[in-house]
Amino acid sequence: MKSYFSKMRGCSTRPPASRPVEVLLGFVGSCVALYVVGVLHALSMNTSGFPLIMAPFGASAVLVFGAFRSPLAQPRNVIGGHVLSAIVGVTVYQLVGDNPVVAVSLSVSAAIALMHITQTLHPPGGATAFVTAAGGPAVHALGYWYVLTPCAIGSGIMVLVALIVNNVPKEHKYPQFWV
Repeated sequence: MKSYFSKMRGCSTRPPASRPVEVLLGFVGSCVALYVVGVLHALSMNTSGFPLIMAPFGASAVLVFGAFRSPLAQPRNVIGGHVLSAIVGVTVYQLVGDNPVVAVSLSVSAAIALMHITQTLHPPGGATAFVTAAGGPAVHALGYWYVLTPCAIGSGIMVLVALIVNNVPKEHKYPQFWV
């Protein structure tokens, strides 16, 4: 039991502080990406009625622009995590109906398992499954269209902006891997 609790002490050193260029690019990149998604959302809502923005994109921006070297922030994980989690969320909602406690519990858990199996783990994908399963009438009315917009298109836009911004410094390399 003692060895179990001793694991919870953590390490004695903190991770290195972010360099000013990383702080600046994290700010600029996330601001540009979320602004582009927001503008396209407004245009889309005026023309087609399809949303393009969702809360989990805020968490994706933290990873993609604040921790871009992380495996969790790579394009495959960002896009795959959101898309697969949305598919799970829609499917679970359609199976269990308007029971948000059951829908959220099953969809987030199933999304985590599916992201592990497909090697697309992206923590904001859990939030996508949550929002998709418990998102209310507007989200539920979209059904599987919600997978395309906002999930696939919005996360694709985030990755495109990250490809540009994260590679500005000569020493940066994004993505670390594609597949």
